[in-house]
Amino acid sequence: MSKLIIGLTGGIGSGKTTITNMFAAKHVDVIDADIIAREVVAPNTKALLAIKQYFGDSVILRDGQLNRPLLRNKVFSNDENKYWLNNLLHPLIREQIIARTHSAKSPYCLLVAPLLIENDLLNLVDRILVIDVSEQTQLTRTLNRDSTSSTKEILAIIASQTSRDNRLKAAHDVIDNDVPNLKKVEEKVNTLHMKYFSLANEA
Repeated sequence: MSKLIIGLTGGIGSGKTTITNMFAAKHVDVIDADIIAREVVAPNTKALLAIKQYFGDSVILRDGQLNRPLLRNKVFSNDENKYWLNNLLHPLIREQIIARTHSAKSPYCLLVAPLLIENDLLNLVDRILVIDVSEQTQLTRTLNRDSTSSTKEILAIIASQTSRDNRLKAAHDVIDNDVPNLKKVEEKVNTLHMKYFSLANEA
């Protein structure tokens, strides 16, 4: 069981994956909430069957996988559908997060969760690390990364997430990733790694 759990979060396009990989390269165990969210709706799972029964066959692709874009459309602008889906998935995701943080082997581990604050996962972590960028940076990076998304769609996702101010208020630690300076980011990661390692040993 890990002595210390760090919640790493940030908005879309903030560079969470890049920074997570820097910590992982130091042999820090990473629990990724997005990966868990995909696993709990894998083909033949009870959750996927429940989603099919609620939303209809159209949300399942021919290969048995969940049709994520279609499901996203069904819940994004429909509060009742969103509420139902969250009630189904959040307890399953939370259960897996707890199990995996408990079985982590490194002195501290990272729980990477874009919606750490929004999905009320704060009580599962000891410290919150926010990857901070401006909204313009979020927009630019996401457009460059995903050419199929429009500016309107990305701005809607940003608006659906908690505000930059709310993240910063919740943060114990912050990495400024607005300017693409990997050397400075790596230095910050190194500093935080030593800090977390020390805190874990003190626990």
